[in-house]
Amino acid sequence: MGVFVPAAEVDCLVIGGGPAGLTAGIFLARFRRRIAIIDGGESRASWIPRTRNHPAFPGGINGEDLLQRMREQLQDFGVVPLSGLAERLEEEDGRFRLELQEQRYLAPYVILATGVRDLLPPVEQAIEQVRRGLIRQCPICDGYEVIGKRVAVIGADRNAAGEALFLRGFTSDISLLTFGADLALSPADQDRLAACGVTLLVTPEGRLDCEQGDVRITWPDRDQLRFDAIYSGLGIEPRTRLAKQLGVELSAEDRVLTDARQRTSHPRLFAAGDAVTGLNQIAVAMAQAEIAAVTIHNELRERDRHTLP
Repeated sequence: MGVFVPAAEVDCLVIGGGPAGLTAGIFLARFRRRIAIIDGGESRASWIPRTRNHPAFPGGINGEDLLQRMREQLQDFGVVPLSGLAERLEEEDGRFRLELQEQRYLAPYVILATGVRDLLPPVEQAIEQVRRGLIRQCPICDGYEVIGKRVAVIGADRNAAGEALFLRGFTSDISLLTFGADLALSPADQDRLAACGVTLLVTPEGRLDCEQGDVRITWPDRDQLRFDAIYSGLGIEPRTRLAKQLGVELSAEDRVLTDARQRTSHPRLFAAGDAVTGLNQIAVAMAQAEIAAVTIHNELRERDRHTLP
Protein backbone atom coordinates (compact mmCIF):
# COMPACT_ATOMS: atom_id res chain seq x y z
CA MET A 1 0.00 0.00 0.00
CA GLY A 2 1.40 3.36 -1.06
CA VAL A 3 2.12 6.21 1.33
CA PHE A 4 -0.56 8.93 1.29
CA VAL A 5 0.84 12.28 0.19
CA PRO A 6 -1.39 15.35 0.59
CA ALA A 7 -2.02 17.26 -2.61
CA ALA A 8 -0.15 20.49 -3.26
CA GLU A 9 -2.80 23.03 -4.22
CA VAL A 10 -1.69 25.81 -6.54
CA ASP A 11 -3.44 28.46 -8.62
CA CYS A 12 -1.93 27.32 -11.89
CA LEU A 13 0.11 24.44 -13.24
CA VAL A 14 2.53 25.41 -16.00
CA ILE A 15 3.65 22.39 -17.99
CA GLY A 16 6.83 23.09 -19.92
CA GLY A 17 10.13 24.72 -19.00
CA GLY A 18 10.98 26.50 -22.25
CA PRO A 19 10.58 30.22 -23.03
CA ALA A 20 6.77 30.04 -22.93
CA GLY A 21 6.53 28.14 -19.66
CA LEU A 22 9.17 30.20 -17.89
CA THR A 23 7.61 33.47 -19.06
CA ALA A 24 4.20 32.36 -17.77
CA GLY A 25 5.85 31.46 -14.48
CA ILE A 26 7.57 34.84 -14.14
CA PHE A 27 4.31 36.71 -14.73
CA LEU A 28 2.25 34.55 -12.39
CA ALA A 29 4.92 34.66 -9.69
CA ARG A 30 4.98 38.46 -9.88
CA PHE A 31 1.19 38.39 -9.55
CA ARG A 32 1.84 36.52 -6.27
CA ARG A 33 0.12 33.40 -7.51
CA ARG A 34 0.93 29.92 -6.25
CA ILE A 35 2.33 28.01 -9.20
CA ALA A 36 4.16 24.84 -10.11
CA ILE A 37 6.22 24.65 -13.28
CA ILE A 38 6.94 21.18 -14.64
CA ASP A 39 10.10 21.05 -16.76
CA GLY A 40 10.76 17.91 -18.78
CA GLY A 41 14.22 19.21 -19.71
CA GLU A 42 13.60 18.98 -23.46
CA SER A 43 13.17 22.60 -24.51
CA ARG A 44 14.35 22.97 -28.10
CA ALA A 45 15.51 26.48 -27.16
CA SER A 46 18.37 24.84 -25.25
CA TRP A 47 19.78 23.60 -28.57
CA ILE A 48 20.24 27.08 -30.03
CA PRO A 49 23.95 27.87 -30.46
CA ARG A 50 23.28 31.63 -30.67
CA THR A 51 20.05 33.37 -31.55
CA ARG A 52 20.53 36.80 -33.07
CA ASN A 53 16.92 37.60 -33.88
CA HIS A 54 15.66 37.69 -30.29
CA PRO A 55 15.28 41.36 -29.31
CA ALA A 56 17.50 43.06 -26.72
CA PHE A 57 20.62 40.90 -27.22
CA PRO A 58 23.08 42.61 -29.58
CA GLY A 59 25.45 39.91 -30.77
CA GLY A 60 22.90 37.22 -29.88
CA ILE A 61 22.55 34.85 -26.97
CA ASN A 62 23.00 31.12 -26.50
CA GLY A 63 19.71 29.29 -26.01
CA GLU A 64 20.65 27.60 -22.73
CA ASP A 65 22.02 30.90 -21.41
CA LEU A 66 18.68 32.54 -22.15
CA LEU A 67 16.78 29.79 -20.33
CA GLN A 68 19.15 30.00 -17.36
CA ARG A 69 18.61 33.76 -17.08
CA MET A 70 14.88 33.15 -17.02
CA ARG A 71 15.23 30.47 -14.33
CA GLU A 72 17.30 32.87 -12.23
CA GLN A 73 14.63 35.53 -12.66
CA LEU A 74 12.00 33.04 -11.50
CA GLN A 75 14.11 32.10 -8.49
CA ASP A 76 14.13 35.78 -7.46
CA PHE A 77 10.41 35.28 -6.80
CA GLY A 78 10.88 32.01 -4.95
CA VAL A 79 9.95 29.65 -7.80
CA VAL A 80 12.11 26.77 -8.98
CA PRO A 81 10.84 24.58 -11.86
CA LEU A 82 10.23 20.94 -10.98
CA SER A 83 12.12 18.41 -13.07
CA GLY A 84 10.06 15.61 -14.52
CA LEU A 85 7.71 14.57 -17.30
CA ALA A 86 4.01 15.24 -16.97
CA GLU A 87 2.58 11.91 -18.08
CA ARG A 88 -1.10 12.37 -17.31
CA LEU A 89 -3.36 15.34 -16.67
CA GLU A 90 -6.89 14.74 -15.41
CA GLU A 91 -9.84 16.70 -14.09
CA GLU A 92 -11.11 16.14 -10.56
CA ASP A 93 -13.93 18.14 -8.95
CA GLY A 94 -13.40 21.23 -11.08
CA ARG A 95 -9.61 21.17 -10.81
CA PHE A 96 -6.80 19.64 -12.80
CA ARG A 97 -4.77 16.89 -11.21
CA LEU A 98 -1.20 15.96 -12.01
CA GLU A 99 0.99 13.41 -10.26
CA LEU A 100 4.74 13.85 -10.45
CA GLN A 101 7.33 11.88 -8.50
CA GLU A 102 4.80 10.71 -5.88
CA GLN A 103 3.50 14.25 -5.40
CA ARG A 104 -0.01 15.24 -6.42
CA TYR A 105 -0.74 18.74 -7.66
CA LEU A 106 -4.20 20.29 -7.95
CA ALA A 107 -4.95 23.52 -9.78
CA PRO A 108 -8.00 25.26 -11.26
CA TYR A 109 -5.92 26.42 -14.25
CA VAL A 110 -3.25 24.92 -16.49
CA ILE A 111 -1.00 26.44 -19.14
CA LEU A 112 0.34 23.92 -21.62
CA ALA A 113 3.74 25.06 -22.92
CA THR A 114 4.80 21.64 -24.13
CA GLY A 115 6.38 22.66 -27.44
CA VAL A 116 7.20 20.39 -30.36
CA ARG A 117 9.67 17.66 -31.23
CA ASP A 118 11.86 18.18 -34.29
CA LEU A 119 12.32 15.43 -36.84
CA LEU A 120 16.07 15.56 -37.42
CA PRO A 121 18.20 14.04 -40.19
CA PRO A 122 19.85 10.68 -39.46
CA VAL A 123 23.23 11.81 -38.17
CA GLU A 124 25.18 10.84 -35.07
CA GLN A 125 24.62 13.20 -32.13
CA ALA A 126 22.09 15.21 -34.14
CA ILE A 127 21.28 17.61 -31.30
CA GLU A 128 24.98 18.34 -30.83
CA GLN A 129 25.21 19.21 -34.53
CA VAL A 130 22.31 21.61 -34.07
CA ARG A 131 24.20 23.25 -31.22
CA ARG A 132 27.23 23.57 -33.54
CA GLY A 133 25.12 25.27 -36.20
CA LEU A 134 25.73 22.59 -38.82
CA ILE A 135 22.17 21.28 -38.71
CA ARG A 136 19.61 24.06 -38.57
CA GLN A 137 15.87 24.02 -38.02
CA CYS A 138 14.48 27.52 -38.50
CA PRO A 139 15.08 29.71 -41.57
CA ILE A 140 13.20 32.56 -39.87
CA CYS A 141 15.54 32.38 -36.88
CA ASP A 142 18.87 32.16 -38.61
CA GLY A 143 18.60 32.60 -42.37
CA TYR A 144 20.67 35.76 -41.89
CA GLU A 145 23.55 33.65 -40.57
CA VAL A 146 23.88 31.63 -43.80
CA ILE A 147 24.18 34.58 -46.17
CA GLY A 148 26.28 33.49 -49.17
CA LYS A 149 26.92 30.00 -47.81
CA ARG A 150 26.38 26.53 -49.33
CA VAL A 151 23.09 25.35 -47.86
CA ALA A 152 20.82 22.36 -48.37
CA VAL A 153 17.30 21.66 -47.13
CA ILE A 154 16.55 17.99 -46.54
CA GLY A 155 12.99 17.12 -47.45
CA ALA A 156 10.77 16.18 -50.37
CA ASP A 157 7.44 17.96 -49.91
CA ARG A 158 6.03 21.47 -50.28
CA ASN A 159 6.98 22.47 -46.75
CA ALA A 160 10.64 21.66 -47.43
CA ALA A 161 10.46 23.39 -50.80
CA GLY A 162 8.99 26.45 -49.08
CA GLU A 163 11.95 26.54 -46.69
CA ALA A 164 14.38 26.33 -49.60
CA LEU A 165 12.63 29.21 -51.37
CA PHE A 166 12.66 31.25 -48.15
CA LEU A 167 16.42 30.69 -47.80
CA ARG A 168 16.98 31.69 -51.42
CA GLY A 169 16.76 35.27 -50.21
CA PHE A 170 19.98 34.71 -48.23
CA THR A 171 22.11 32.58 -50.54
CA SER A 172 22.28 31.65 -54.21
CA ASP A 173 23.85 28.27 -53.38
CA ILE A 174 20.76 26.45 -52.13
CA SER A 175 19.66 22.86 -52.80
CA LEU A 176 16.64 20.77 -51.90
CA LEU A 177 17.79 17.23 -51.16
CA THR A 178 15.18 14.44 -51.03
CA PHE A 179 17.55 12.06 -49.18
CA GLY A 180 15.64 8.86 -49.90
CA ALA A 181 12.10 10.22 -49.50
CA ASP A 182 9.58 10.04 -52.31
CA LEU A 183 9.36 13.34 -54.13
CA ALA A 184 6.01 14.95 -53.33
CA LEU A 185 6.22 18.04 -55.54
CA SER A 186 4.15 18.80 -58.60
CA PRO A 187 5.83 19.71 -61.89
CA ALA A 188 4.75 23.31 -61.25
CA ASP A 189 6.45 23.28 -57.84
CA GLN A 190 9.62 21.89 -59.40
CA ASP A 191 9.55 24.57 -62.10
CA ARG A 192 9.20 27.24 -59.40
CA LEU A 193 12.27 25.92 -57.60
CA ALA A 194 14.29 25.91 -60.82
CA ALA A 195 13.14 29.42 -61.77
CA CYS A 196 14.28 30.71 -58.36
CA GLY A 197 17.68 29.05 -58.57
CA VAL A 198 17.05 26.21 -56.11
CA THR A 199 18.73 22.97 -57.17
CA LEU A 200 16.52 19.92 -56.71
CA LEU A 201 18.55 16.79 -55.97
CA VAL A 202 16.62 13.52 -55.94
CA THR A 203 18.94 11.14 -54.07
CA PRO A 204 18.81 8.02 -51.93
CA GLU A 205 19.54 8.34 -48.24
CA GLY A 206 23.26 8.86 -47.75
CA ARG A 207 25.71 9.12 -44.89
CA LEU A 208 25.87 12.46 -43.12
CA ASP A 209 29.19 13.47 -41.61
CA CYS A 210 29.53 16.66 -39.52
CA GLU A 211 32.95 16.01 -38.00
CA GLN A 212 35.08 18.20 -40.26
CA GLY A 213 33.43 21.55 -39.67
CA ASP A 214 30.95 21.27 -42.51
CA VAL A 215 28.30 18.78 -43.59
CA ARG A 216 29.40 16.05 -46.00
CA ILE A 217 27.00 13.62 -47.59
CA THR A 218 28.36 10.49 -49.20
CA TRP A 219 26.95 7.57 -51.18
CA PRO A 220 28.68 4.43 -52.43
CA ASP A 221 27.93 5.19 -56.07
CA ARG A 222 27.95 8.98 -56.49
CA ASP A 223 30.03 12.05 -55.73
CA GLN A 224 30.20 13.49 -52.25
CA LEU A 225 28.26 16.68 -51.56
CA ARG A 226 29.46 19.32 -49.11
CA PHE A 227 27.48 22.10 -47.46
CA ASP A 228 28.20 24.72 -44.82
CA ALA A 229 24.88 23.84 -43.17
CA ILE A 230 21.77 21.78 -43.78
CA TYR A 231 18.23 22.60 -42.73
CA SER A 232 15.86 19.89 -41.65
CA GLY A 233 12.70 20.18 -43.71
CA LEU A 234 11.42 16.93 -42.23
CA GLY A 235 8.83 18.65 -40.05
CA ILE A 236 7.93 18.57 -36.38
CA GLU A 237 5.64 16.66 -34.04
CA PRO A 238 3.64 18.86 -31.66
CA ARG A 239 3.74 17.65 -28.07
CA THR A 240 -0.02 17.63 -27.58
CA ARG A 241 -0.53 14.34 -25.73
CA LEU A 242 -1.84 16.06 -22.58
CA ALA A 243 -4.20 18.21 -24.64
CA LYS A 244 -5.56 15.07 -26.28
CA GLN A 245 -6.11 13.46 -22.88
CA LEU A 246 -8.45 16.31 -22.01
CA GLY A 247 -10.15 16.29 -25.39
CA VAL A 248 -9.37 19.85 -26.45
CA GLU A 249 -9.65 20.89 -30.07
CA LEU A 250 -6.56 20.52 -32.26
CA SER A 251 -5.74 21.84 -35.72
CA ALA A 252 -5.22 19.66 -38.78
CA GLU A 253 -1.48 19.90 -38.00
CA ASP A 254 -2.12 18.51 -34.49
CA ARG A 255 -1.47 21.82 -32.76
CA VAL A 256 -3.60 23.18 -29.94
CA LEU A 257 -6.25 25.63 -31.07
CA THR A 258 -6.66 28.72 -28.88
CA ASP A 259 -8.56 31.99 -28.88
CA ALA A 260 -7.02 35.47 -28.71
CA ARG A 261 -6.33 35.00 -24.98
CA GLN A 262 -4.65 31.61 -25.47
CA ARG A 263 -7.65 29.75 -24.08
CA THR A 264 -8.24 26.30 -25.54
CA SER A 265 -11.68 24.76 -26.09
CA HIS A 266 -11.55 23.94 -22.35
CA PRO A 267 -12.31 27.19 -20.46
CA ARG A 268 -9.59 26.73 -17.81
CA LEU A 269 -6.90 25.19 -19.99
CA PHE A 270 -4.56 27.57 -21.82
CA ALA A 271 -1.71 26.91 -24.24
CA ALA A 272 1.29 28.93 -25.45
CA GLY A 273 4.38 28.47 -27.55
CA ASP A 274 5.30 26.11 -30.36
CA ALA A 275 2.55 23.61 -29.52
CA VAL A 276 0.13 26.37 -30.57
CA THR A 277 1.59 28.52 -33.29
CA GLY A 278 3.21 27.68 -36.60
CA LEU A 279 5.74 30.51 -36.34
CA ASN A 280 7.93 28.84 -33.69
CA GLN A 281 9.60 32.00 -32.42
CA ILE A 282 10.79 32.65 -28.86
CA ALA A 283 9.30 36.14 -28.75
CA VAL A 284 5.93 34.83 -29.95
CA ALA A 285 5.95 32.07 -27.32
CA MET A 286 6.73 34.61 -24.61
CA ALA A 287 3.96 36.95 -25.73
CA GLN A 288 1.41 34.14 -25.78
CA ALA A 289 2.48 33.07 -22.29
CA GLU A 290 2.11 36.62 -20.98
CA ILE A 291 -1.41 36.85 -22.40
CA ALA A 292 -2.38 33.51 -20.84
CA ALA A 293 -0.90 34.42 -17.46
CA VAL A 294 -2.63 37.80 -17.26
CA THR A 295 -5.97 36.27 -18.28
CA ILE A 296 -5.70 33.57 -15.61
CA HIS A 297 -4.70 36.11 -12.95
CA ASN A 298 -7.67 38.32 -13.78
CA GLU A 299 -10.08 35.39 -13.62
CA LEU A 300 -8.64 34.41 -10.25
CA ARG A 301 -9.13 38.01 -9.10
CA GLU A 302 -12.81 37.68 -9.93
CA ARG A 303 -12.92 34.54 -7.83
CA ASP A 304 -11.22 36.43 -4.98
CA ARG A 305 -13.61 39.38 -5.52
CA HIS A 306 -10.68 41.68 -6.27
CA THR A 307 -12.50 43.28 -9.21
CA LEU A 308 -15.35 45.74 -9.54
CA PRO A 309 -18.79 44.26 -10.25
